[in-house]
Amino acid sequence: MYQTIPNKQEVGLPEHLRLEAQPSADQGAVVAGEHYRFTVLTPQLIRMEYNENGRFEDRATQTVVNRLYPVPEFQVIDQEHRLQIITKYLRVEYDKRPFTRHGLSVQVRSGNGHLMSVWRYGDAELNWDGTGANLGGTARTLDNADGTIALEPGLLSRSGYTVIDDSRSLILKEDGRVEPRETAGAAGLDLYLFGYGHEYVACLRDFYHLSGRTPLLPRYALGNWWSRYYRYTEEEYKALFERFRQEQIPFSVAVLDMDWHLVEIDPQYGSGWTGYTWNRELFPDPKGLLEWLHQNGQRVTLNVHPADGVRAFEEPYLAIAADLGVDIEQGEAVEFDITDPKFLQAYFKYLHHPLEEEGVDFWWIDWQQGGVTKVPGLDPLWMLNHYHYLDSGRRGSRKLTFSRYAGLGSHRYPVGFSGDTIVTWESLDFQPYFTATASNAGYGWWSHDIGGHMLGYLDDELAARWVQFGVFSPILRLHSSSSPFNSKEPWRFNPIAEQVMKQQLRLRHRLLPYLYTMNRYASRDGLPLVQPMYYRHAEQHEAYEVPNQYYFGTELIACPVTRPMHREIGVAEVKAWLPEGRWIDFFKGRVYDGGRKLLLYRDLEHIPVLAKAGAIVPMADFPEFTHSTENPAQLEVRIFAGADGRFELWEDAGDTAEDRDENWCRTEMVWTWKAAEDVQGSSLTILPAEGNLSVVPKQRSWKLVFCGVAETGVEVLVNGGKESESANESNGAKAYTRVHDSSYDEQTHTLTVMVPEVPVNVSLTVRLSDARLAENRVVDEVFTLLDRAQIRFQLKEQIYQLVKETSASSRVLPSLAAMELEPALYGALCEILCARY
Repeated sequence: MYQTIPNKQEVGLPEHLRLEAQPSADQGAVVAGEHYRFTVLTPQLIRMEYNENGRFEDRATQTVVNRLYPVPEFQVIDQEHRLQIITKYLRVEYDKRPFTRHGLSVQVRSGNGHLMSVWRYGDAELNWDGTGANLGGTARTLDNADGTIALEPGLLSRSGYTVIDDSRSLILKEDGRVEPRETAGAAGLDLYLFGYGHEYVACLRDFYHLSGRTPLLPRYALGNWWSRYYRYTEEEYKALFERFRQEQIPFSVAVLDMDWHLVEIDPQYGSGWTGYTWNRELFPDPKGLLEWLHQNGQRVTLNVHPADGVRAFEEPYLAIAADLGVDIEQGEAVEFDITDPKFLQAYFKYLHHPLEEEGVDFWWIDWQQGGVTKVPGLDPLWMLNHYHYLDSGRRGSRKLTFSRYAGLGSHRYPVGFSGDTIVTWESLDFQPYFTATASNAGYGWWSHDIGGHMLGYLDDELAARWVQFGVFSPILRLHSSSSPFNSKEPWRFNPIAEQVMKQQLRLRHRLLPYLYTMNRYASRDGLPLVQPMYYRHAEQHEAYEVPNQYYFGTELIACPVTRPMHREIGVAEVKAWLPEGRWIDFFKGRVYDGGRKLLLYRDLEHIPVLAKAGAIVPMADFPEFTHSTENPAQLEVRIFAGADGRFELWEDAGDTAEDRDENWCRTEMVWTWKAAEDVQGSSLTILPAEGNLSVVPKQRSWKLVFCGVAETGVEVLVNGGKESESANESNGAKAYTRVHDSSYDEQTHTLTVMVPEVPVNVSLTVRLSDARLAENRVVDEVFTLLDRAQIRFQLKEQIYQLVKETSASSRVLPSLAAMELEPALYGALCEILCARY
């Protein structure tokens, strides 16, 4: 009979450096022989092990920490030389011998029973036509990237299956330490077959169960980050944030790159990349600076390159050297050895915890020094990420670290630092695809150097477009190199780009209520903020043909502009695909009919961001400038016409140590879309907040923006608009028709309703008496496009006259085609004329 490697209780690392795990599967899911073991984790996920010595691993590994799933239904047919395991989706065929291509196979079926593919041991993932089917994952870093780079495989495949080989993943012991597998090598195989067909989200959710869920980010991490590799002085850094306040540009995280510590050191100690001693010529009062930044709404992270250990010039040297028994009199360096538990504890105790007591909130682990440790097969980057993340919760705040990707399972240690890209259009053009595809590896919280890091060239349009992408990416962190000519302060760019960058940074800050709700969904429900289009449209081939387009949360589609504008026309082009239904431009209010590919054109002020009909997007409405990321007392809610919608706004204190159900407050919003002739009219109802009301203001003012609607009558009701003794007794709020202000913007088809100071524990309803979907302002939009185009006036007049005089686009387009217009001009006109069928 087979043996399992025991789970021994050993005295090891402190409790907070031990990862919670449930690595042992239910024995009811196990089918085993002398040398093999199969574990049916779900109907679509099966673990397949082979070991010549009959020893199998039940402890957690670097990648796999939870194998305890509810036992699914499955059938076993066990014959002398043949084993079959059958679930609703998988059929395993095995000859009970060492795994071979001819002896081990798995048939993968779709939910309706159709055979999708057959995996045989050793197979690459192939489509029926022989082309690569894996949809890609992510990569360790974008360092020095100038455009596309190769990606590692991800979890999702158009062939319907993916196999993870965990045979050489190291063991996470119960005492918190790491050790190599006893079963590693040719004699030991440990494979996980994901046979989810095109149920991509289901695959991802079960992977999160297997490997550990994505942690909940602290709220401040979703705001704007300021970072630059530059030798700031304390006065310069304070002056910079004062300037941000004057310019009303909000930030929530201040990043100090490596020049916070001593870098110009005696050559006898090596390089200055590693350091733990403040450069007091630049920062004479570090604690005072950190306190000042906190008082001004910032959380602070410091950059560390720990590879060179601790040299004799460092302030903490004497203490750590004495603890570790290093020869102090000889000035012997404390060697960096992350695999030594004694060093690891001293590393935190003497190098990091004192700086945290001064005010450092989390660490930027900028590891670039190779992948070798004293433990064979152990990547020091992975180990730094693992222990730094666990240690970051020591003080009772939410865990957070900032580092590069180190393989499957790295989603447990957000946020990811994607590295030092080159400042070019090619770099920007790759990043939306890179970001969305990373979700296929479960890695949803990439932070890019927005604007690019180094080399390249100055291009104001490129800088503005990069920030626009940053708003609709997981983390927005401006960054740049130490070059005096390369920095991302908006006022360093031309006036148009400056205003665009400022507006976008403010928008990101206002989106925090929406982003934080998506943060919860990412952690609780396995739904990354950024999702490739095929996550929701797996059977539509068009969803695979728009690599730079993605869902941004539950309500929006983003299509970042990643190529320069057509200078003569003043717009840039994006290839897009809109799923069936109606879609409304988030910024302009233009209504589109979906179910088709199309080209979208935008000026420098905007990128295509489209809301589905019925979408509800809550945002902060700041009456005054603030860096604060707290749950706001003034909310703006954008509601998009054309269909019913529902949204749950989730809020908590933003930085609690643990994500518990009792921490949360939920505010449900329900949008009911009625035809104009319906006497009840369309209505938005904001239900009473439920749960932990202590984390939100007692009263809120609401700015309700109805997008894509024609002008209509408005009625605002609180608690149903009628007296109710039970309502009065339960919460003391009077029920009545609410005084409000409303206005209509013809340019953007938006109706804005302002409702001041409503208690959060009562209901609020806004009724639109005769709501209708707005008609696009085709003639006016054509005029705006032509007015800015750098073309002959006579041609402008000719086009404009044609559009004004011809009502049907089917008659206008042939005439425009006959004019042999510049392609971008013709395309932009087609978009306006054909947004609706």
